Amino acid sequence: MGHLSTHVLDLMHGCPAAGMRVTLQALDAGGARTIRTLVLNADGRTDGGPLLDAGGMAVGRYRLLFSVAQYFRERGVALPEPAFIDEVPIEFGIADAAGHYHVPLLVSPWTYSTYRGS
Repeated sequence: MGHLSTHVLDLMHGCPAAGMRVTLQALDAGGARTIRTLVLNADGRTDGGPLLDAGGMAVGRYRLLFSVAQYFRERGVALPEPAFIDEVPIEFGIADAAGHYHVPLLVSPWTYSTYRGS
C-alpha cells in the first residue's frame, strides 16, 4: 500500500524540527493546489499517519514547502531580513501510487539536503 511521509531534522540544534510548518501541494497544468498544511510533531514527523495514505496516493507531481525561517525564528535564532533560506520547496514525482515515498529534510538556517528515503 502506497504512502508519502516526511521527517525533518534540525542540524543547527541536533534534534527533530518539532513545530515546523509543512505544506503539501499537488502540481499540474493549472498550478499548485494545496492538499494540506500541518505542523510537525516532537519527532519531526506528521501526526496521524502519512502525508498521503493509500487512498490519497496518485501518480503526479508534488511539492513540499517547509517553513524554515519561521521555524528557526520561533526557536530564537536571530536571522537576517530577508533570511538566507526562507522556505524550502522540494518538488518530486510519484510514479507508482502503490509505492512508499519518504522525503526527509536535513536543514539549518544556511543549508539543506534531501533524498528519497526508505
